Amino acid sequence: MPWPITVYNFVKMNGLQFIFACSAKRIIRNNMIRIYLKRTFVLTRLPLKCSEGQLIHVGRQSSSTAASAEKGEDFFFKWFLLLIPATTFGLGTWQVRRRQWKLQMMADLKNLTSAEPIPLPIDPLELKDLEYRRVKVRGRYNHSQEMYILPRSPVDPEKEAREAGTLSSSGETGANVITPFYCTDLGITILVNRGYVPRKKIRPETRTKGQVNDEVEVVGVVRLTEPRKPFVPQNNVERNSWHYRDLEAMSSVTGAEPIFIDSDLASTIPGGPIGGQTRVTLRNEHMQYIMIWYGLCTATSYMWYIKFFKKIKL
Repeated sequence: MPWPITVYNFVKMNGLQFIFACSAKRIIRNNMIRIYLKRTFVLTRLPLKCSEGQLIHVGRQSSSTAASAEKGEDFFFKWFLLLIPATTFGLGTWQVRRRQWKLQMMADLKNLTSAEPIPLPIDPLELKDLEYRRVKVRGRYNHSQEMYILPRSPVDPEKEAREAGTLSSSGETGANVITPFYCTDLGITILVNRGYVPRKKIRPETRTKGQVNDEVEVVGVVRLTEPRKPFVPQNNVERNSWHYRDLEAMSSVTGAEPIFIDSDLASTIPGGPIGGQTRVTLRNEHMQYIMIWYGLCTATSYMWYIKFFKKIKL
């Protein structure tokens, strides 16, 4: 046989052997992987023997552990969601108590402002416990030292009683006239809120008829100093423009005692400021809050019930 053919056959045979060898090696390797995977898959389900002779089923234990964990999470989630109706019920109950407290406070204010007036005490310690208490004094006004708290809207006691708990405004603005009042029976000067005047009547010359100099009797309610509320401007002493009741500053300007009363409507002098400008009604919106919180409690309780007892997926 010629040698080229021999070489060709040799190369051909060796190439086929190489291919077969590679294929066999790959098949063996794949089979080993399959066998390894199969063994691993089987071993995870085979029971393992502990040192004490107990059998542990690995695959079953993993499934039961996952189920237990999921069950624990559902249990926690179930009772955690119950906090929502419980919290809203607590808030509703708190608003019920707040409403009772507000109604009692309003009743106390009404009793104080409608009780028979007593002589004005001058003891500062005694006055601290008499806010909104009706008192009576007799003396003369010093109109030359009037002060003005503004802007103010007129107080209508009957209207405010009807609209208690709502935000309303008459649209009219003016000022409350604060005038030093010399008490002839006590020998001291106090501050009296004579009442409301519209903006066009703030200047004293526009209401000369009401600027009486005779001795008069004034019945009013005791008021204490008033802290400045947020967003309320500072009092301007130089311009005689006051925005809140600062008894210390007002007393230092007029030389009066830090005693302040709001005159009642009956003490109004014709042509002068209109008395009875004490707001004794309080905002009472607690019933709305009670309905909101108890309504939320009812709704969330029902949703919780159908979720965990009726097994309805929301």
